[in-house]
Amino acid sequence: MKRVRYFITGAVMAAMLATGVSSYAQGQGFGRRGGGPGAPGLGGPGLALPLRELNLTDAQQQQVQSIRERRRDEAQQIAERLRTAMEAQRKAVEAVPVNESLIRSSTQELADVQADAAIAQAHARGEILSILTADQRAQLTKLQADREARVQQERTRQSERRQQRQQQ
Repeated sequence: MKRVRYFITGAVMAAMLATGVSSYAQGQGFGRRGGGPGAPGLGGPGLALPLRELNLTDAQQQQVQSIRERRRDEAQQIAERLRTAMEAQRKAVEAVPVNESLIRSSTQELADVQADAAIAQAHARGEILSILTADQRAQLTKLQADREARVQQERTRQSERRQQRQQQ
């Protein structure tokens, strides 16, 4: 049962990452809709950079667009590799009889591709951060802290609701 849970968790995480990679490849930025140079973007789930709120200059917006265009092919390739690795893992898990070595090797390949996607995402994020001014970076730090506090509050609320339902 644990293996199935781990597989499902891994597949969901891979799907989220693949969605982020393909969104980035389309110039929308990881984890966000919209697009354009000043659009929110780049990050994985929970890591998107709120570029619109940083009031980028026209030159900075152009640089962000240039970074996205330079990295588009890489993001598309990683997204395709993720889809392929996820499909291979799914087939390995569904194979009869159970082939543990095939499951392990397909899961390792999926993990390797996920790592490549995370590294590519970190490089792109780093490039974008490098064009920000010190004031914009400070503002970004504050925005991210505020967002994390809101996420934590929501998690606490959800946990409290679950506990209340269980007590009823």
